[in-house]
Parts: sequence; C-alpha cells; structure tokens
Amino acid sequence: MRIINGSHKGRVIKVPKGLPVRPTTDFAKEGLFNILTNKIDFDSVKFLDLFSGTGHISLEFASRGCKHITSIDKNFQCAGFLRSTSKELGFDINAVKGDVFDYLKKSKTKYDLIFADPPYDLPNIEEIHSLVFEKDILNENGLLIIEHGPKTDLSSKDHFSQHRKYGNVNFSFFEKLP
Repeated sequence: MRIINGSHKGRVIKVPKGLPVRPTTDFAKEGLFNILTNKIDFDSVKFLDLFSGTGHISLEFASRGCKHITSIDKNFQCAGFLRSTSKELGFDINAVKGDVFDYLKKSKTKYDLIFADPPYDLPNIEEIHSLVFEKDILNENGLLIIEHGPKTDLSSKDHFSQHRKYGNVNFSFFEKLP
C-alpha cells in the first residue's frame, strides 16, 4: 500500500498478511483523488471512511491535510492496524471497530464526505446510500462515494451524480445539493 500524495507522498505502508481486505488499486485511487482534488478542500472536510480495512483511503486523506477523519471497520485487527499506523505517521484518525450499519443508524455527526468500500458481494450495499440520506448525516453540498464491483448499478438512487470505472473498480457518486 502506498500513499500517493501529500505530506507522506510515496510512503509505502507494509500491511500484515491475513487481514480480510481488498484494497482499492493504486490506479483507481489515483483516479478518485484526481476527481476529489478539484471538488473539495482537504484541510476543512469532515471525512467518514466506511469499511475502512487497512485505512489506505483515510491515510491518503490525512496525508493531504484532512484533520477530521473517522474510519469504521468491524475487524479488530484492521482497526488496530489503522490506529497504530496513523499514530506512527503523526495523523489523528479516529479508527473505530464497529459495524458500519449500526454506526450509520446511530450517528449524530454530519460529514462533508463519506466514502464506503464494502465487500463487492455485500447483498445490502444499497442500504449504505439509504441510511446516509435517511439519517441525514451528509452535510449540504456533501458527497457520498460508494465503491463497488461491475455487477452493481446504483445510478437509479436519489442524489446520483456520476459513475466512474477503473478496471473492475467502480465508484458511484451522490451529492447532497441545497
């Protein structure tokens, strides 16, 4: 895993073997961050990373100056790895071990950008979108991005703005406009 830009640009992070993760490819991550660089101010955004796994997306946000990052993953080892890695790099990432759906149902915090990278075969992937908008946890002008496989189509969901494809990695974007 490698941080592609910001204060820790080029830093390679060794991920322990055996973690149940499927990290976003560097190719897809670069494409995603090229889009985000033109849409958001990393210094001021409040960011939520769902199904964070190793935390590579959270670490990328932190490297680019984001100071308000919460990362949720149900795997104890993944949350622990992200906690220790962020501490080692001097980042303040709130890595939470917990169920994403429970977190979304109970969250009182609002975010500017929410990124979800669930398992591609997750049967209730659309529930992520539903909970984010029903529970109103996205700020006005906020952005929800759901990473998914090629068999998933989220374009009919409310607030859909665009779809991007990088090999087998797909991103569906949803915007909460005023």
